[in-house]
Amino acid sequence: MTIRTLAASTCVAAGLLAPLGAAAKELKFANFSSPQHTITASVTDKLNEAAQAGTNGELTVRSYDGGELGSGPADQYVRVVQGVADIAWGLPGYTSSQFPKTMIVEMPDALPLDQPAYPALWRAYDDNLASEFPGVKPLALWGSEPNIFIMKDKQVRTPADLAGLKIRVAGASAGEAIEALGATPVQMPMTQVYNGLQTGLIDGAISGASTLIDFKLDEVADSYTLGANLGRLVFFTVMSQSVYDGLSDEEKAAIDSVAGEELSKSAEEAWIATADQALDAARADDRNTVIDLSDEEIAAFTEALAPVTDAYVEAAGGADALAAMRGE
Repeated sequence: MTIRTLAASTCVAAGLLAPLGAAAKELKFANFSSPQHTITASVTDKLNEAAQAGTNGELTVRSYDGGELGSGPADQYVRVVQGVADIAWGLPGYTSSQFPKTMIVEMPDALPLDQPAYPALWRAYDDNLASEFPGVKPLALWGSEPNIFIMKDKQVRTPADLAGLKIRVAGASAGEAIEALGATPVQMPMTQVYNGLQTGLIDGAISGASTLIDFKLDEVADSYTLGANLGRLVFFTVMSQSVYDGLSDEEKAAIDSVAGEELSKSAEEAWIATADQALDAARADDRNTVIDLSDEEIAAFTEALAPVTDAYVEAAGGADALAAMRGE
């Protein structure tokens, strides 16, 4: 059964049961990470505060951390559709075939490094991305800090330095970019990257620097390359549409008061703050090599990666989506 079919059938079933579920005042938030992860303060706590403030404490959002409602990061969206959780966060990249246009943000040079991703995603949402989110109400859509190379025992200054290396990627689109640079992409959840680096299963990863703290990659990595526009990760927090529809007007207003760009901004700025903290710590650690690419070195990566982004956008029929994301 596809996610779209599952979403439709689940919504119908949940709609029939909505009057019985209306008395439930706790919304279950599925978090596959630890309670110390950046998601907690920037999203979960914000939702809970808004829910309680708007309903005199009668509606709460409770985080079920550490994968208590299911540990697989790739299955978070499905858990909401199936009713295992009311709300969950996750990465479109883990199921990238469902999110071809949303994933444009993850492509190299799709957005300038200094342009935030969350308003870009919301600009494109209604006309281009909404169909990729069946059965749910997106509460937040945001991007991470720009991706960097996070390496163990290897240093990357040019595309040639990647030849023959195994690099972890979150999804297929990033995998195409890595192949264009001469490396072998290895798809794995971020929760497995620590072990992958530690054991030599992978030589490095493309991800944001926030993972050095959130997933303790600073303990196993020792080289970081910054400056190339390698794209960024995209995240969602989604709520079951049928659960939302079953809320009272007061409860809906409480959720709506923070959902959308406000919650997305909170998340993205928190990711960037965590990344800045992680990079400061990495630079201060004598065991590490932090490489800031020159303009000439950056241009070599841009030239190598441009055909990958152009081909992806064309294949996804995403020209209009990309224009909206860029504010054109």
